[in-house]
Amino acid sequence: MTVQVSQLDNGLTVATDHMEEAETVSLGVWIGVGTRHEVPEQNGVAHLLEHMMFKGTERRSARAIAEEIEAVGGLLNAYTGRESTAYHAKVLTEDMPLALDLIADILQSSRHDGTELERERSVVLQEIGQAEDTPDDIIFDLFQETAYPEQGIGRPVLGRPDIVQTLQRDDLIDFQSQRYGAERMVLSAAGKVDHEDFLDRAAAAFGSLPRHSSRPQEPAVYRGGDLRLQRDLEQVHVLLGFDGVGYDDPDYYAAAVFSSLLGGGMSSRLFQEVRETRGLVYSIFAFHGGQSDSGLFGVYAGTGEAEAGELLPVVCDEILRAGQERIPEEELHRAKAQLKASILMGRERSDNRAEHLASQLLVHGRPLSAAELVAKVEAVTEQDIQRFVARMLTATPTLTTLGPISRVASHDSVSARLKPASGSDVRQAAGA
Repeated sequence: MTVQVSQLDNGLTVATDHMEEAETVSLGVWIGVGTRHEVPEQNGVAHLLEHMMFKGTERRSARAIAEEIEAVGGLLNAYTGRESTAYHAKVLTEDMPLALDLIADILQSSRHDGTELERERSVVLQEIGQAEDTPDDIIFDLFQETAYPEQGIGRPVLGRPDIVQTLQRDDLIDFQSQRYGAERMVLSAAGKVDHEDFLDRAAAAFGSLPRHSSRPQEPAVYRGGDLRLQRDLEQVHVLLGFDGVGYDDPDYYAAAVFSSLLGGGMSSRLFQEVRETRGLVYSIFAFHGGQSDSGLFGVYAGTGEAEAGELLPVVCDEILRAGQERIPEEELHRAKAQLKASILMGRERSDNRAEHLASQLLVHGRPLSAAELVAKVEAVTEQDIQRFVARMLTATPTLTTLGPISRVASHDSVSARLKPASGSDVRQAAGA
């Protein structure tokens, strides 16, 4: 295995994945802090803080940060999620020290200037507005909030406009000081990088970063429910979902294989039945999104107003069929092949390897090799999938719809249609 992991005295994990033939290095700091760690009255502070990190430090102006990374042809970016925030770069091998210094600088010396804050607040509000104008984007936020009402894990990552308007410089500083502790961070690099050299540079750049103990996060409690928003749109956007599983759950890989089998590609059941056979949609797919202590399984579809009434009954029937009937071996093989290809193809890029390594260390506390991940996918059986289907259908479905929704099946009718899957036949089929 090409991966090496060390830890600085302050608790910062430093990991490298050496790629001998690479000409680049991807590196960054991944922090186990995101939207779910905000208090309700500060929803959006994690995302706004991420933006402000690029707006000037004690040593560099915002313009200087952009010019220095682009002067070497590099890329510098960041993102905020519900459970993590990342600041990452990709550069030619010889420019790794510069990228490391830039990331260390913005994480430890950002000024959070008041004038810049007002300017960036406007940018974030425009970003929120753009998301709200994109139905197949905003519906996922609505879905998350319906599944986890009144919880940090359910709040929008971008924040609510009325709250973002009120956030002040002290809110950013307090959130950073309370949450951005070295013990919750992973500095990860992949590419043509020497571990011992990188470790020495990391100690010099981040050795004085405070350890900090992050305040505990509230547990995610799935609720489910129904949210319908009537809008004058060309399409009806539909998300049907269920309680999923967390990263460490024994059924995690069964959920992943099932999402591939049900709606992971053009050969999947939903694509073939809903689009190819019935012509009800242009876009339809299934997904399973894991979280540290929970997860969401879902099916997204965009359909016409006239076809909306037929869509959900067909989707429900396909879910039930997977839980009740035998899965042909060749179909199970195709679903696994898609996942294995995704794992192995991702290893061809240094940025993917750096991110995957950091995520594994944050979630599992150790790196997982490609061989181990492939073995977990290969080990999934038909019985594992049916057990997961039976398990997820015991909870209240989450249904969110957006657009001309008058013909969309009701939440009660969807729940009733799925009830047979929670009966004794399915439990027996699933080995319960």
